[in-house]
Amino acid sequence: MAVGTGPTSDSPAPTGWRRGRSWVRRHRLLSAAVATVVVAAGVVVPLTVTGASATPCRTVSAAVRALADDPAAATAALDPADDASRLSAARNLLDHDRFCGDGARVLGRVITAGTGATSPAAPHTEAQARATYAVAAALSHRDGLPEGLAPAVARMLAEYVVDVTRQFDSIGVRDDLTGPAEPAATATALDPSGYTPYGRFLAPHEAHVNFGYAAEFARALKPELDRLIAELTADPQAFAILYDAELAYVSHYVERLTDRAGDPDARVTAEDSGDGGEARDGGDGGGTERSRAGGGGDWHSDDLTWPDNDLEDAASLIGSLMQARSRYAKDGTIGDLAAFDRSVRAHLRGVYRTADDRVTSRPPMGTIAGRPVSGRLRGDVFDGRRQLTTVYDAWARARGIPAERAAGQRQLMDDAYVRGYWLRTVY
Repeated sequence: MAVGTGPTSDSPAPTGWRRGRSWVRRHRLLSAAVATVVVAAGVVVPLTVTGASATPCRTVSAAVRALADDPAAATAALDPADDASRLSAARNLLDHDRFCGDGARVLGRVITAGTGATSPAAPHTEAQARATYAVAAALSHRDGLPEGLAPAVARMLAEYVVDVTRQFDSIGVRDDLTGPAEPAATATALDPSGYTPYGRFLAPHEAHVNFGYAAEFARALKPELDRLIAELTADPQAFAILYDAELAYVSHYVERLTDRAGDPDARVTAEDSGDGGEARDGGDGGGTERSRAGGGGDWHSDDLTWPDNDLEDAASLIGSLMQARSRYAKDGTIGDLAAFDRSVRAHLRGVYRTADDRVTSRPPMGTIAGRPVSGRLRGDVFDGRRQLTTVYDAWARARGIPAERAAGQRQLMDDAYVRGYWLRTVY
């Protein structure tokens, strides 16, 4: 499924966007032509140098090119296995400074083929989710991505927007995870309170990526989503894809909430309530703070807690995108901000109007970023707070969300956006 492909989706980035900290500054040029080989997914890929002063580039072989048209083979080539013991396959294939000719775009097609759902309405399989983990792990520790690869990686993350948004702010290693992907049966299983750590409104047969998983032998190689997304935002098309995906996710999410902006699956229990079994109303919009403070410091939740948390995560990620744009303009990574912004606008899909009535469907993640747009974004597209507020307020009015509750939830999102913009710095 194509997401974030605007009218000029294959147009090159404007001059000056490329990361200043390129590999040219980190490696001396080779003084003579050399050739080395690596094994990538069982395919020999040579390193090519066209002259003593030329920049070395990695050649993509015919066998690797064939993977782009064979999704099953592409998934198998990227799949790190249940314990991530084959992470080296994805690293050998993707973790290089530059690819010859159209090599980066070909590998982008391989990533799309290996990680994407088989159709827009199909759920992701465990193997596809594991492959996504491997791609993120292979690329998230780099200082800059090979030119031409970023849009495909952004599309991959957009297809897994629920997992990306939920885990973007996570820190460190999750020792409770048993593999790079979570089977649908356990990811979607609700506990007695109606909660699953994999998110709300999940498709019933879809596997999810465990970006926080790290095998003992490769703890330092686990995906770092914040770093990867920071690198991707230096490319205007990738920036637009990620921004579009989050705006679409917010619309997808809120239209499934109850008439008090709560989780319809939540079942408040005596243990959860922390007050002798009486469920707290939480209608003042402070569900998150009250649930964290209740019960003598124990964690308690009501039907408002996780909607608040999930929407905060989305707002924080959008704030982080805007922060990266601002930082890159200041440090010279984006050499021409006006040209960068024009390219972003050309690739943005538009605004995502929410349904007037509550939606009860649970579609796979791949459909979220590809949902139809209802018009063009208006006003300053780089004012993420305004874009979020515009969508949220229109939904709240249409659904008749109590004003006090809407104001509280909107404020939580606004605070999270500001934290993402001002407090997050990833180098």
